[in-house]
Amino acid sequence: MRPHSPTALAAYTDLLRILREEDAADITGAPFLERRGKRGYWYETRRIGSTVRKRYIGEDTPETAALVARARDLAATRADRSARASRLIRILRAEGFLSPDRTTGALLTAMARTGVFRLGGTLVGTHAFRHYEGELGVTIPLDAAAQTDDLDIAQFERLSLVLEDRVETPLADTFRDLSFAPIPTIDGRAVWRWKQAGTESLVEFLTPSFRPEEDIRDLPALGVSAQSLHYLNYLIAEPIKAAALYRSGILIQIPRPERFAIHKLIVADRRRGGPDQIKSRKDRAQAEFLIRILAEDRPEDLREAWEDARSRGPNWQTRLDASLARMPETAARLAAL
Repeated sequence: MRPHSPTALAAYTDLLRILREEDAADITGAPFLERRGKRGYWYETRRIGSTVRKRYIGEDTPETAALVARARDLAATRADRSARASRLIRILRAEGFLSPDRTTGALLTAMARTGVFRLGGTLVGTHAFRHYEGELGVTIPLDAAAQTDDLDIAQFERLSLVLEDRVETPLADTFRDLSFAPIPTIDGRAVWRWKQAGTESLVEFLTPSFRPEEDIRDLPALGVSAQSLHYLNYLIAEPIKAAALYRSGILIQIPRPERFAIHKLIVADRRRGGPDQIKSRKDRAQAEFLIRILAEDRPEDLREAWEDARSRGPNWQTRLDASLARMPETAARLAAL
């Protein structure tokens, strides 16, 4: 493990702030706050011809509220922000930060532009793991972060239903423009996977399952279907923003690193014994790396995530214990929290 320099960390922090500001600069209508229970959600109203559209901005936080208040001023300084972002990305690449390949960068750019991350879509899997460098301040080992052809996006089904907003452009059109074709399902209707022509690159959509079965569900806000999976609700709760180093930067959303680490222990056991042995080893390597960093730098966050997962019942405990039986050093770190 090699920590990134103070220069690199300052550059990443600045880049993330600039991308958050750029996101707020897209607010061109009249912002308003909606309360639902104890939480608030920012929207804006936009008039398009004779139609008034309600556009989701994000969950109410002090940072979001401050950005909404500055939206008009931010819109006037876009050119300067773009140039600064490009300079910061050059610094980060020189410092050894990982960057997406061209296909992944184009996909993330297209999904960010059409609103996938704004609407609660969360990048998961190895592509999310590769984006923890700036959050944790350390280099990511290439053996654990080896490039993958699968790009996975997860969203809560309930969130997708209640947002009352949709992506700007249908994702089917976005993927077609990038030479991705839908992979037919058994019923021939619900599509949750796309494959790029001439490559092995896949885009897949996932959602948590709160039922005994892991079936295909609809995500109305994204206009796609998704494979539902157990344990996924734990992973994508309270996600964080991150910066992808492609062109002038992309604002994306990824899971909290402590939840990602613990969830990987569960996923590793689910894959054990089948055709996904290589993926299971990779899952354990990613979990081991993150737990080693977090146990030293953020032990309280890691402890909370660990206790949360353990409290969710015997099935969760069995999965976690099975993976840790193969990882004695990681088990000792968690026991010492």
